[in-house]
Amino acid sequence: MLSRGERTAWAVVAAAILAGAAAAWFTREAWLPEAGPWLQQLWRKSTRPGLETLPPGKRPAPSGNAARGDAALPPPPPRKCVATDGRVTYTNAPCPKGAQEQAVDGAVSVLPQ
Repeated sequence: MLSRGERTAWAVVAAAILAGAAAAWFTREAWLPEAGPWLQQLWRKSTRPGLETLPPGKRPAPSGNAARGDAALPPPPPRKCVATDGRVTYTNAPCPKGAQEQAVDGAVSVLPQ
């Protein structure tokens, strides 16, 4: 059980937090435009942390072109191959003989082999 002084101290802390929240709510038009991008970036980093948030010993080492600072080559575009019997195959290689290449419509999901 808390003593009278501790209850008073916690009541003062709670009142100060409520007063600060109310002041922030009523003055949000003044500070939100400047703080909005920073708050969005903070929210994004806290909900979807990237490699830069890992400790230095746990970060993967860059390899290949990334180690030299070169940009990685983009993957080849997907191709839609329609065979003469109506079968459809999606690939990133040229279509096999007897298949006709068509434009890929919509999104393509890549699944592991």
